[in-house]
Amino acid sequence: MKTRYDLIIIGAGPAGMAAAETAADCGLSVLVLGEDRLPGGQVYRDVEQAEPGLIKLLGPDYEEGKTLVGRFRGTSVDYAPEAVVWEVEPDLTVGFLAQGDARQVRGRRILIASGARERPVPIPGWTLPGVMAVTAADILLKSHGIIPAGDTVLAGSGPLLLQTASRLIDSGASVRAVLDTTPFSNHLASLPYLPKALFAADYLRKGLAMKRVIRRSGTMIYRNVKRLEALGSNFVESVRFTGNGTTREMKVNTLLLHNGVVPENQITFLLACAHEWYDVQRYWRPVVDIWGNTSMPGIGVAGDAAGISGAKAAEVSGHLAALEAAFALRVISEAEKDLKSVPFKKRLSRERAVRPFLDRLFRPDPDLLVPRDDHTVVCRCEEVTAGQIRKALELGTTGPNQLKSQTRCGMGPCQGRMCGLTLSEIIADYRKVAVPEVGYLRIRPPIKPITVEQLSTMQLIG
Repeated sequence: MKTRYDLIIIGAGPAGMAAAETAADCGLSVLVLGEDRLPGGQVYRDVEQAEPGLIKLLGPDYEEGKTLVGRFRGTSVDYAPEAVVWEVEPDLTVGFLAQGDARQVRGRRILIASGARERPVPIPGWTLPGVMAVTAADILLKSHGIIPAGDTVLAGSGPLLLQTASRLIDSGASVRAVLDTTPFSNHLASLPYLPKALFAADYLRKGLAMKRVIRRSGTMIYRNVKRLEALGSNFVESVRFTGNGTTREMKVNTLLLHNGVVPENQITFLLACAHEWYDVQRYWRPVVDIWGNTSMPGIGVAGDAAGISGAKAAEVSGHLAALEAAFALRVISEAEKDLKSVPFKKRLSRERAVRPFLDRLFRPDPDLLVPRDDHTVVCRCEEVTAGQIRKALELGTTGPNQLKSQTRCGMGPCQGRMCGLTLSEIIADYRKVAVPEVGYLRIRPPIKPITVEQLSTMQLIG
């Protein structure tokens, strides 16, 4: 591995692999830093090593990832698996951990393709053993073919909730119920966007097919669910919820929670890139143009890290960002960039056609964004509760960074990934203001844990 490259790509998911392919075709020297042991990202996790039976279970979309990974493997790029990025500097130096050692590389451009992360669902009891994120079940299924034992309940909202429920059912798991927290009002709000969504009818057909699998299995679906609680002493034993005015309690062995996904934007916040608040889905996203350019020179973003659009749109955006990098480094002309981008722009427009509809249909329920029970843990790393946060607000705290210093919320190993959005939502709710007025946690390195020993042995780039 060299210490200097034309383009450093952070992330080996659909956007990162596609960008690497196009950048290499343009003649750029490229380094791809992937956090997992194999390329593919979350959506195509371990697709190279997946057994035929698992590929059949996960469907043709997952299998398409094998083709993309194959093309990526066939490029001339340098690829560092299990590379954990802990710092990115404005001079385009990237610090990362690989095989336990701290290293630095510098690029002429950097493309952030870090993907998305699951939005936390801080309900009472969500820290009990047996309560997991839906993505955790997805990882176990793809990486090890493991499914939950005993009665499983999925709760929350979003396409991934339905997809995971149908996959677990097809794989033989005992899915007892799906507790859908999607408010009824979302269905009306999304209807005006349905005609445009028909341009991406494949997405809609897949969603309907997932629902059919769930219904035919006999799994109960409860709609407009409110007041979720996980109950138990040493592990989850039951889930309590309210649906259509009736409170129910259901015995469970595993409770899987989901409330949509949000951009993984710790790096863009670290670099002070301009961000905007996307109120429909209640998340921050970096301000980018069609080519992925941010407000910071030399920094681009592709895929879900720039706003949730799905794996296929992420792949296309990676190609466009790589063309922009080649043009910015004067390897190709603007005319060549524009010509090569035409089919990608058409595909991107088609893939994104369904997003306005989906984003409004699965707009997060406010009851899941702001925990009302003061005993609910918000910051899992530092065990800070919603009540402690509100107490600090009563004493005069006004913003997330001041609150962080007073309560340690956001100071743990995850550096606010699990609590940052909830923290801002609680503050906004308490002060009766919009989230953009509250802002977000100030992100500082290291954004991933690194030891002093690792830092002390790192060779710096001159």
